[in-house]
Amino acid sequence: MPSAPDRLAVHEEDFGDAEDILRRQSLRESAARTYARSLPVVPVRAHGMTIEAADGRRYLDCLSGAGTLALGHNHPVVVEAIRAVLDSGAPLHVLDLATPVKDAFTTALFETLPRELAEHARVQFCGPAGTDAVEAALKLVRTATGRDGLLAFSGGYHGMTAGALAVTGDTAVRAAAGGAADAGVTRLPYPYAYRCPFGVGGDHGAELSARLTESLLDDPKGGIRPPAGMLLEPVQGEGGVIPAPDTWLRRMRAVTRARGIPLIADEVQTGVGRTGAFWAVEHSGVVPDVMVLAKAIGGSLPLAVVVYHEDLDVWRPGAHAGTFRGNQLAMAAGTATLTHVLREGLAARAADLGARMLARLRDLAAAHPCAGDVRGRGLMLGVELVDPEGTATVHGVPPTASRLAAAVRSAALDRGLIVELGGRDASVVRLLPPLTMTDEQAEAVLDRLADALTAAAASRT
Repeated sequence: MPSAPDRLAVHEEDFGDAEDILRRQSLRESAARTYARSLPVVPVRAHGMTIEAADGRRYLDCLSGAGTLALGHNHPVVVEAIRAVLDSGAPLHVLDLATPVKDAFTTALFETLPRELAEHARVQFCGPAGTDAVEAALKLVRTATGRDGLLAFSGGYHGMTAGALAVTGDTAVRAAAGGAADAGVTRLPYPYAYRCPFGVGGDHGAELSARLTESLLDDPKGGIRPPAGMLLEPVQGEGGVIPAPDTWLRRMRAVTRARGIPLIADEVQTGVGRTGAFWAVEHSGVVPDVMVLAKAIGGSLPLAVVVYHEDLDVWRPGAHAGTFRGNQLAMAAGTATLTHVLREGLAARAADLGARMLARLRDLAAAHPCAGDVRGRGLMLGVELVDPEGTATVHGVPPTASRLAAAVRSAALDRGLIVELGGRDASVVRLLPPLTMTDEQAEAVLDRLADALTAAAASRT
């Protein structure tokens, strides 16, 4: 049985009392804080997959900055790249001016893109967060097409600014944020096999989703405002780790291309090797018109861009800007990360290790009726927890078990494992480990998670 979190030779007086720090945070910071509530940890050091806390405990981090840390914490190639810029005396803040650091990042980025897009691509540096890039992408396609409608999907999550919230499918998230005007946004059913909206699941459910999309678009009484673009995630992350079938993605590409609708792929969380391909759209061979990129492309620092086909580049100078779109440290860290993931074949490593972890998670689910579904792609994995004794939904699927999921997260933390939740009612335990995770660490993660699930389920009964 996994042991409790390791105690390290860390002196609390070096960092202040952890309880006092957490208390001051609760008094000073916004009520909107999230991770800090469920993960009462005060990190003071980190390396690779390991976080050391002020109280001397050590944790395996399967959150990775919500997928930001492709190489884990403080990877040597990232630290060296940042230090090189600092030591060079180069400017750190340059707006959108050209610099050698920026040129190197853009070159490295284009080398990773699907070839058909890279040969005709333009890039817009948007500012620090993925939600900024989503806003830019929406503005881009509306400007290019002269239309203002948008197609988005149930379960989708695209950020917390107004435009990004409008295309987010989670009504609870939108309500908690004070609401978001979504006029012109049509939400379509995402192919969610376990909780299929059509009650059939699998390829048949995905086919019905595609047919409905085509029907609504072609029906003059379908109620869809002429769409400027279709925005989708190849794997829904916050929505509960739901991979879209490759056939469905190819169908959406055909549907949008035939109707002159730009296809926008939100790869903020799925990109840079996370799903077992450098970009998740590569699994299906789909080449989108627009790609929204953030998180891992900055190598742990804030960086977000939109990459799009040159035919859409109709913006006038200043049509979209941002003060912090020239973050030189983030670009240097991003170049190092992109290059390392590509050179070391870490996407293929994620595919192999993820498949093995998925198999073990399915064995775990077979022994626990409360584990309703296990799914994922590469090192983007999820276990949906359910109440097997609850009243089944209309399609025969047990109801979600959000309290159990929260208990599993807490029990995992007690065992030195950081995980987060997502999906409907926050009932999906999500794993987003770094691509550099070793086989031994993967075994430790699965052992601790299994122990946490057993303990939480036993406590519940």
